Amino acid sequence: MDEEKKLIHDKDIREPLFDFLEETYGKIRILEEKMMGRSRADVVMVTETGLYGIEIKSDADSYTRLSRQIKDYDKYYDYNIAVVGTTHAGSIKEHVPEWWGVITVEEVDGVLDFYYYRKPQKNPKVDMKYKITILWRPELAHIQELNGMHRYTDKSKRFVMEKIIAIVPAEILDKQISEELFERDYTRIEETLNEFRNRKRGRRKML
Repeated sequence: MDEEKKLIHDKDIREPLFDFLEETYGKIRILEEKMMGRSRADVVMVTETGLYGIEIKSDADSYTRLSRQIKDYDKYYDYNIAVVGTTHAGSIKEHVPEWWGVITVEEVDGVLDFYYYRKPQKNPKVDMKYKITILWRPELAHIQELNGMHRYTDKSKRFVMEKIIAIVPAEILDKQISEELFERDYTRIEETLNEFRNRKRGRRKML
């Protein structure tokens, strides 16, 4: 029974982890439970220069599905980090690529302590065609405007993303994606999307 109490669960890790990440990286924004292909990222950390995918493996978790999740994380994010409880601390490096960072978490005197066992390196497999899908259509439209692009109001989201990738240099696009996510207002999701759709319909009528 005492051993069970010592297990650190996902829900116990998140808020203290976010504090640790803010202390480590400075200006960040945390997005939780983001879909990425067939998997779901536990956490996406937005920084001014890139996106970090974060997979939490608490003491109560197993490595089931991790290999598939890694493939998706590596398509979508500039850096990736595994956050693990003591149960997995000794074995996690055998289960994630060498460019993944590893943060260990353990309870010390009733407080969770986080330690960077290995800092993340730039992900060599990140693919902009996947990364850019995190943006909403109005955010893509703003990036088009910033870069003086044609609006393509009658085209699909996929078409617009491909055009942006082809025209905007990657180093500029990385920063602009982060800026859009820093500015995103989740309290106005429906309002923002409706405003974009109404503008789009208005332009079609004018044509």
